[in-house]
Amino acid sequence: MPHAPINGIDIYYEAYGTGDTIVFCHEFAGDIRSWDLQVNHFSRNFQVITYCARGYSPTSVPEKPESYSQDLVVDDLKGLMDFLRIDQAHIVGLSMGGNVALNFGIKYPEQAKTLTIAGTGTGSDNPDLFRERILKFSDGMRSEGMAFMSDYIKGPQRVQHQLKDPKGYQLFCEQFLEHSNIGSANTFYGIMAKRPPIFDLKNQLSNIKTPVLVMTGDEDDPCIKPSLFIKESIPGAGLIMFPRSGHPINLEEPQLFNTSVTEFINHSGASYWGPRGQGEAEGSLT
Repeated sequence: MPHAPINGIDIYYEAYGTGDTIVFCHEFAGDIRSWDLQVNHFSRNFQVITYCARGYSPTSVPEKPESYSQDLVVDDLKGLMDFLRIDQAHIVGLSMGGNVALNFGIKYPEQAKTLTIAGTGTGSDNPDLFRERILKFSDGMRSEGMAFMSDYIKGPQRVQHQLKDPKGYQLFCEQFLEHSNIGSANTFYGIMAKRPPIFDLKNQLSNIKTPVLVMTGDEDDPCIKPSLFIKESIPGAGLIMFPRSGHPINLEEPQLFNTSVTEFINHSGASYWGPRGQGEAEGSLT
């Protein structure tokens, strides 16, 4: 299996196709397999890179909580691209992976051709309550294993996936419960409980010049206000809201997701994606 030695760990990755590179960053409850429906589509015309974040086997699973932070996972993405000699890529992230993609665009803008930020910002509305809940989950996973999280993927932002694609949802749940409880607990403790709320990033977001597409489900309540904030804070960013959709929109609505990202990437060089106020119209993606 291909692994890249980066920042003291080995990151498992997969690469398919040729052409411009797209790198996909997965959500907390997902892993490299969460992007299969995107790999099948995009590898026809692009080089597609997917990987398991630190804490997700077969990537290394450090046991120490201090081995996990948002800065580290952003640098892991940078290290993976450098290892694969990818100077620039289209970065696509969902949820936790969306935070990675967004902060990668802030820290390493020269390596991001475009940024697609999907289902991102959970916890930003009430960060203190979010951190309290996340730390309880972290303690539960550490002491009781992944079975402690059985109800986590049955929430109001997941039922849409279950109703639309029962088989796909069942597979997603099975794969989630296969995750390392230590890696997942440390991810919650070191990354998600300590990352800044989206609303604290206004100054950094306003400086992003990379073309950005924000996507969210209209029933993914914790991500709606953060998504609107990202869209309004980044000059020229576009926003797509998926109807009757929850959190994992790439799995719920793969055709719409894939088509939206394809059109965005294909038109990202157009003046449409420049900063507003310089003659560009906002267009139909907002």
